Amino acid sequence: MDINFLVIEGNIGAGKTTLSTMISQKYNAKLILEQFSDNPFLPKFYKDPDKYSFPLEMSFMAERYNQLKKQVADQDLFKNFTVADYYFMKSLIFSKSTLQEDEYSLYRKFFDIIYQNIPKPSLYVYLHLSTERLLENISKRGRSYESEISADYLKRITDGYFNFFSQQCDFPVVAIKTDELDFVKNEDDYRKIERLIFEKSYSKGLTRVIP
Repeated sequence: MDINFLVIEGNIGAGKTTLSTMISQKYNAKLILEQFSDNPFLPKFYKDPDKYSFPLEMSFMAERYNQLKKQVADQDLFKNFTVADYYFMKSLIFSKSTLQEDEYSLYRKFFDIIYQNIPKPSLYVYLHLSTERLLENISKRGRSYESEISADYLKRITDGYFNFFSQQCDFPVVAIKTDELDFVKNEDDYRKIERLIFEKSYSKGLTRVIP
């Protein structure tokens, strides 16, 4: 595919940042990483979701908009394309799972206004792992503020992604089942994903792939 803006995304613990970084290094791509670790509401949210979900989601939406709008628009002449480990609609998916109905209704109004100004990806790649594998990966990286993440929460996020994919046709989405792959330690597994991204063409909408 002719890729100018590539998005690598997935649920918490899917490996999106790792894969985005590997691709950026191999293909001389400009790398955009979500700066979630600096968000002061994140640890508070995991301890008390009801109290901190709305300020968390609003702050994430503002940060994602500012970063994507600026960095995707600012082309680097010395890079071949741009790759990001998140996309703006992530805000809508996570907020749907965390906010109360009235909060989500207000949040959606802000989102719809902003979304029309966000650059659309040439290709959106979703790394699809089972809830069990996600929990294993989360446990391995040992972030204290992620220790409260539940299987039910992860499942709601996964369902939210696929609900969004079923409704959007602005850009091509390829969902790659990666439960049986280890693209960090196994070169053959990495190459499988690499070929799916760079050697295939996809129509707008969702395509599911099991390598």
